[in-house]
Amino acid sequence: MGLWNFIKDSGKSIFGGDDAEPTKEALEQEIADLGLDATGVDITVEGDTVKLTGAAASDEIKEKLILAVGNVEGVSAVEEEVAAEGGAPVFHTVEKGDTLWAVAEKTLGHGAKYQEIFEANKPMLSHPDKIYPGQMLRIPQA
Repeated sequence: MGLWNFIKDSGKSIFGGDDAEPTKEALEQEIADLGLDATGVDITVEGDTVKLTGAAASDEIKEKLILAVGNVEGVSAVEEEVAAEGGAPVFHTVEKGDTLWAVAEKTLGHGAKYQEIFEANKPMLSHPDKIYPGQMLRIPQA
């Protein structure tokens, strides 16, 4: 189980307004639009907190689902109780001025490994240069 905090006012706008509350349906549609397989995972929304429960096909899918719903404007936290294969995910919150190269240096020890972070965050990332402050990224583990 994990609780992941996100910046509520940062992220992709999918709810149609400044004061719009996150909805289960909109989050499920976002997951579907990204082409992620949420089979076996249930989504519930309580205010600005999203809860994921069930069993994911893999750790990678679990981590991508957390990021897909958490990096949405209006969501401040994702609580997960999703069974998967391995340990706790490793995430990094993008700071002002960060590039994937800088994130790779901080988290993987070498900037040239930025492509690994980019690949680990597809389809949420469409280009290595399109990251923003407050966004949480998945850091792949060996």
